Amino acid sequence: MSSSHICPHVATQAFEPPSIYTNVYKDECTLCFESQDSDLGIDVCLTCFNGGCVATNHGELHFNKTQHCTVLNLKRIAVGKSKRLDSPPPNKMSKLAIVPDNEEDKYEIVSKLKCYACGNVEIQSDERIQSIVDAVLNSLSSSKQSEVKAWEEEIVSCQHTKDLVQEESKQLEAQTMAKCQECDLKENLWLCLTCGSLGCGRKHFDGSGGNGHGLQHFQETGHGVSCKLGTITPEGTADIYCYHCDEPRIDSNLSEHLAHFGVNVANTQKTEKSMAELQLEQNLNFDFNMVTEDGKQLEPLFGPGFTGLKNLGNSCYMSSVLQSIFALKPIEERYLSMIREHHVRCSNEPASCFQCQMCKLADGLLSGKYSKPVETEEEKQGQKGIPPSMFKSLIGKGHPEFSTMRQQDAFEFFQYLIKTMEQKERNTNNGDPTLAFKFNMEQRLECLKCHKVRYSQETTSSLSVPTPIRKEHEPTGEETKYESVGLEECLNAYVTTNHIPDYNCPNCQEKTTASTCNKFSTFPDILVLNMRRFEYENWVPKKINVPVIVNERKTSLNDYKSSGQQPNEELLPEAVETPSAPEIDSSALDQLLSMGFPEVRCRKALINTGNNGAEIAMNWLFEHMEDPDIDTPMEASADVSGPSDSDVQTLVEMGFTPVQAKKALKDTQNNMERAVEWLFNHPEDIMDEDCPEDSQPTSVPGNGELPAEYELVSFISHKGTSVHCGHYVAHVRKGNQWCLFNDEKVVATPTPPIGEAYIYVFRRC
Repeated sequence: MSSSHICPHVATQAFEPPSIYTNVYKDECTLCFESQDSDLGIDVCLTCFNGGCVATNHGELHFNKTQHCTVLNLKRIAVGKSKRLDSPPPNKMSKLAIVPDNEEDKYEIVSKLKCYACGNVEIQSDERIQSIVDAVLNSLSSSKQSEVKAWEEEIVSCQHTKDLVQEESKQLEAQTMAKCQECDLKENLWLCLTCGSLGCGRKHFDGSGGNGHGLQHFQETGHGVSCKLGTITPEGTADIYCYHCDEPRIDSNLSEHLAHFGVNVANTQKTEKSMAELQLEQNLNFDFNMVTEDGKQLEPLFGPGFTGLKNLGNSCYMSSVLQSIFALKPIEERYLSMIREHHVRCSNEPASCFQCQMCKLADGLLSGKYSKPVETEEEKQGQKGIPPSMFKSLIGKGHPEFSTMRQQDAFEFFQYLIKTMEQKERNTNNGDPTLAFKFNMEQRLECLKCHKVRYSQETTSSLSVPTPIRKEHEPTGEETKYESVGLEECLNAYVTTNHIPDYNCPNCQEKTTASTCNKFSTFPDILVLNMRRFEYENWVPKKINVPVIVNERKTSLNDYKSSGQQPNEELLPEAVETPSAPEIDSSALDQLLSMGFPEVRCRKALINTGNNGAEIAMNWLFEHMEDPDIDTPMEASADVSGPSDSDVQTLVEMGFTPVQAKKALKDTQNNMERAVEWLFNHPEDIMDEDCPEDSQPTSVPGNGELPAEYELVSFISHKGTSVHCGHYVAHVRKGNQWCLFNDEKVVATPTPPIGEAYIYVFRRC
């Protein structure tokens, strides 16, 4: 490191080296996607370790706001392949983890010490500052820290592996001679640790894998614990799967269980990729419809609005949602317009500020600065894409699923992102962009004995719509084919009348039967529809490929408008007030009921998991099946203590009044997480007691006027048998052209697979 200037400011500053827990932002700028690979590099603050670019002066902006003047400029230069020929081979993988690359083999790091207070010039180092510089150079970057932490997935044992009882021992064929007992496959074989049966694995979404004879063996015998034969290592590890739990597991007695069938782990060699390795490889390399039907490569696109997102391993669910929402005017206008002003006034750490990271994404995806053609290893013209690692780390922080590197449901992520955005934006001067997604659904309930009715409103930002599933009468080949359905039929299924047995009618004062149906009270500017295409086999959701016919230019919702109370209808009286039971997510309850769980268990699971969706509740159900009180109803408490002052103050700091905070906590049994959700989902119920009801401004989301006609602007597709494996991509219409966003690949596509979409995004005409 060369030096030329003696800086008087270094001696006056307090420096502490970063610990292993310190976030060191040395890969890229925290406010944009300029990186070490940029021509001018990145300035890493040696006081707080923020990364600021030189190209757009974000390093100088950080100095102006913090007066942290001493920085380390880092610039990375790729080393030619010839210099890496003598590099040692990589370490053998022994656990599910990401081992940081040895960047010394691939890049040369050029660094220099600078001081902004001296005019952004290079300065001389001393012994004290050099120790900080060395610590930064040797530290794991913030993005690598997040990646390693997220990938180090803890797989645990279960009761089925702990209590495994093996049948009579027998000698297996040598591994090189082994094959499935039901077919001729010799790879991806699963050894039943109960009886020693060998069955092939399930078929993957790309057609590879097996014929599912291992699963078939479990279904016929109930033997649930299996070991993937080719993944056994001399250290006594292997892929273990429990079909009872439908999860990867650890068998702490694996060596003993394998020896029962004549397998000596000390003499084995791993010959096949593990499930984790395969999933990572498939998600990184999957080429989703990148060629047309006649085999021609699709035309790559570059420039503003055509920037890809680099795959971080299993991040396609997040990337597809981000590409879809940043193509929408309300999101684009909100975060592009506020970049300069927000960067100047924001007092938060940029990497921990939601608005900073949304502005960073808006600039990265929409400006075109990072959408430039490069020659890839396959010698095809493409682009590198921008890495959304900083945003993923922030949005997933503290979330049990989105903080991991496992594949997730794109629709669940969309809902979580919109809820987070609403919480962060509701009190901003420029308005909440999520209002474009909001609308009211009206539920009409009628007692079928007295025929009195009740109307209620629920605000939402999306709908999960059932897809009617009908097999073709004459299926072709081995694959089951399903009849196409129109979007109108799906919407009809959503608004159809349902019956509630044992309805406790407040008018009849007895249990009767009631009917309910849901229709639109208002319509949103942006309509998001999730198509439910699943059937449950052994409590496991299986995706069904039902084509949906959509008129992309004009979809009318006129027939789904609610009519409200009619002149000849009499309202049901209010029920006698009893201690309120916790609110239940009705759509999640319906999903659990459709799987065959008793209603009391479904309600208990949803309440105990904070109404966070059917999947989390289902996992809770499986974990608590043996609870002695699992079928005992949760009685509403008659003596619910009042909310704590600290909980009220927390909600006040979010922008609500003390009265609103107390009401939300009271109605959710003082559950803080549910109280926050209640406040955002019940804007009509959070009036301040100091203000008379008739003087309160009424803010109803959406617009109830007709006609309500929509055009399709984007859709998210999924390839795979489950939402938790496979691959997501987004198709976005730009003008009259459909564009495919497949991670970092962005291409024009003349025939987008509209009928296969998992999520549709419509714009009101």
